[in-house]
Amino acid sequence: MSDTTQASTPLSAAEYRKRIFAILGASSGNLVEWFDFYVYSFCAIYFAPAFFPKGDPTSQLLNTAGVFAAGFLMRPIGGWLFGRIADKHGRKTSMLISVLMMCGGSLAVAVMPTYATIGAWAPALLLLARLFQGLSVGGEYGTSATYMSEVAPNGRRGFFASFQYVTLIGGQLLAVLVLFGMQQWLTKAELMAWGWRVPFVLGAVGALVAMYLRSSLAETSSAGARKKKDAGTLKGLLQHKRAFLNVVGFTAGGSLMFYTFTTYMQKYLVNTAGMDPKVANGVMTGALFVYMILQPIFGAISDKIGRRNSMLCFAFFGMVGTFPILHFLKDVSSPGVAMALAILALTIVSFYTSISGLIKAEMFPPEVRALGVGLSYAVGNAIFGGSAEFVALSLKSAGIESAFYWYVSALCLVALIISLRMPDPQRDGHLKGDVAMNPDEHQGEADAAAGKLHKPA
Repeated sequence: MSDTTQASTPLSAAEYRKRIFAILGASSGNLVEWFDFYVYSFCAIYFAPAFFPKGDPTSQLLNTAGVFAAGFLMRPIGGWLFGRIADKHGRKTSMLISVLMMCGGSLAVAVMPTYATIGAWAPALLLLARLFQGLSVGGEYGTSATYMSEVAPNGRRGFFASFQYVTLIGGQLLAVLVLFGMQQWLTKAELMAWGWRVPFVLGAVGALVAMYLRSSLAETSSAGARKKKDAGTLKGLLQHKRAFLNVVGFTAGGSLMFYTFTTYMQKYLVNTAGMDPKVANGVMTGALFVYMILQPIFGAISDKIGRRNSMLCFAFFGMVGTFPILHFLKDVSSPGVAMALAILALTIVSFYTSISGLIKAEMFPPEVRALGVGLSYAVGNAIFGGSAEFVALSLKSAGIESAFYWYVSALCLVALIISLRMPDPQRDGHLKGDVAMNPDEHQGEADAAAGKLHKPA
């Protein structure tokens, strides 16, 4: 038996249920991590004046977007650090540490003094907390994507692994819903004074619950893979540099489009289309809910048509559709039309996000899988995804907002070229057959059987 697969026999009903529960357990932490991370973006409209000197709204949002982007710059470090932990010490250990760090960062923001209280120390401490959370999320993506891809049953990996983005989007949606609820109960003055702190407290509490659920997860990496000389090392990863560069390349377009039509879209509707913040929040709540439901559907589609074909659909439609969608949204006045356009864009993105973690996991062997998935994704995401708001707002300030539309389209073209040139990971990748849960136990059973087989008569 190899380090990564067991015999390709149908899974029992009990084993199938065990894998579903493992997906749910891993997803719980994923949901909390991304809720904590996105609360910052969605609440920025209310707390920006508390941490930065007074100025026009675009300048204040630009400052908060800069801190948001800085958090993304920690992701490559988090991808390397937690990927190394996951490949050398196990996926479960890495996921527990990352959710604990996110809890600490969220709690720090919740109790942080404002600019009026401690002056320049306020934005400095905010930046420090975001860097801490960026490190955590940088590790969360690669490890959870690897774990969920390994746990997902062979033949239905696209469907089951898509629940990583179901919970990732669910974290965003939950952040929007919490903010929407507070907007109904609190005045704008109360939200700006102290209300924005409430979601960060909720995120910290949720992280503790996720830690409890993750503590019961089974491990999927074998001792054999973890003990390999180059396990979890950059040297080992460089043996698969083509896969690494491919992931960085198509992540650039995928992440940029994802953040454009999720986190930035709320600000775009308010700051460019002139929508009331409450209306824009309602639009994005509906759009994100539909987007979340689309993930398993598009994941199942990838099981039928192949990961490469799914990527080709995303890249092509993203390249030709981004400019007209953003152009029409700029002058939209109807919330219904705005939601329809946002859903159209998110449907295109679903070809990528539904298989985002899986297609990367299929491209790396088990001894460097978490590192390969986490670091390559984090590099592309930090440079292009995390900077989406900052680039968009900078171009708007410069009076050339439409240049951002072309920028997103160009990165989708890059993703298209890479997808055309790469082999199909589903067919030629490293995830074949069903990966054993608790593989060390399976290996012990195999060793015992082998001992009986070769025992002298």
